[in-house]
Amino acid sequence: MPCVISSPSTDSGKTTLSLLISCWAFSKGIKIQTFKVGPDYLDQQQLSSIGQPVCRNLDIFLSGEEWVKECFFKHSLKYEFSLIEGAMGLFDGLGATTYSSTANISKLLNAPVIFIVNARGQVASLLATVRGFKDFDHELLIAGIIFNNVNTDRHKKLIEEVFKNEDFEILGFLPSDSKITLNKANLGLISPLDNGKEIDVEYFADFAEKNLDVFSLIKFLKSPQKKIFNSLSFENFKIDKSKPIAIAEDKIFHFQYPETKEFLSEIGIPLIPWSIYDDEEIPKEASSLIIPGGFPEKYADHIGNSIKSLNSLRKFRKNGFIYAECGGMMILGDFIKDENGNDHKMSGILPFKSKKSKLTVGYRYIKGLKDTAIIKQNQLIRGHEFHYWEIENNLSELDLRKAEHQKKLSSPWKIKSWENEYKNEGYFDEKLHASWIHLHLPSSPEVAKNFIDATQISFSKGS
Repeated sequence: MPCVISSPSTDSGKTTLSLLISCWAFSKGIKIQTFKVGPDYLDQQQLSSIGQPVCRNLDIFLSGEEWVKECFFKHSLKYEFSLIEGAMGLFDGLGATTYSSTANISKLLNAPVIFIVNARGQVASLLATVRGFKDFDHELLIAGIIFNNVNTDRHKKLIEEVFKNEDFEILGFLPSDSKITLNKANLGLISPLDNGKEIDVEYFADFAEKNLDVFSLIKFLKSPQKKIFNSLSFENFKIDKSKPIAIAEDKIFHFQYPETKEFLSEIGIPLIPWSIYDDEEIPKEASSLIIPGGFPEKYADHIGNSIKSLNSLRKFRKNGFIYAECGGMMILGDFIKDENGNDHKMSGILPFKSKKSKLTVGYRYIKGLKDTAIIKQNQLIRGHEFHYWEIENNLSELDLRKAEHQKKLSSPWKIKSWENEYKNEGYFDEKLHASWIHLHLPSSPEVAKNFIDATQISFSKGS
């Protein structure tokens, strides 16, 4: 069974290690199917950018255990080798619990853990750390350890001395190296789609060969040999292929799960890419539009000058159905105020301004307030939030046009985190759903059905 790469905490080197292994394998002509624990877009994009198969997310909270097992076995069985990159620390999950943590995934899939530990400034304390994690949950197997930031032979020998009588296989010592350090921004790694530093596959591969025991490590990457899950099936949807869905996808908008497009294609819906960055008009044949999350704040000036795209979006609003998540919702407002305090005109479809705020992040429980295109009244679903922006009402008493427009809009649902109470969130009407919340559409059949119905039915009224 392939391993889970985990660590005591975030920023310990999990993504770097996963990339080192993937690049080494690529240099040897070996395909590795990678997976990422949690609702992550940026690590996943890095792992998908080096010529290996598209990285997949495994998230128990969002998708449920059966979907996680199906996704893992379905894709890992295609290749001889696989690996799973964990999230945060090994036991960090929903709120203060271990639910939906890397450890939860490891036990669900019966996958051993390869532990990467930041060794800077430590020797004997490393043993206390590793023993503590091992003893915290005896159902979990920590099979091997890799030490990060080991920059001298003396440091390496001292660590080997401390661990010489322990039942842990040491699989490598990684020195500090700026050439394998990944660039970061406020939401995590900089996406390779967003002018991020391109991975030097050859350098990463050579670094891995010199500093990892790759031939001992490879035994922990063997994919499972048989299918041990019950395939989930979707009901048959009535699809009108004359109603394609346009999806915004470019260096601005790219926070989406690969399964979403795959699911829509599998059930027969034609998909058309649309780029706001290239100032394209929404394709005329599209009858609905998905605008995923991304970084509109970084490109606010560019978007404000994308006149064809913004006019096309305003025109599309009259007859098409729009589904927008997080950054996608921000361009539906009047303005985005950038970090320098400058306002940039957006589409003006929704009456608000977006501005920088504190970090909002975490899983969300969601309850439907009314029957909408995405959720039904009192229906319970799950999603997640991750942004540094907030919206403020941009409605004045004298703005009668927007006041009339606002009457038609309301919140589709109320949301709560594990420790807070429910609050109303988002905007909807018959042909629009916009929210901070990210959903995993294909693992929620009821939500998927609501969404497909909206794209297939509501347009006949406006066409």
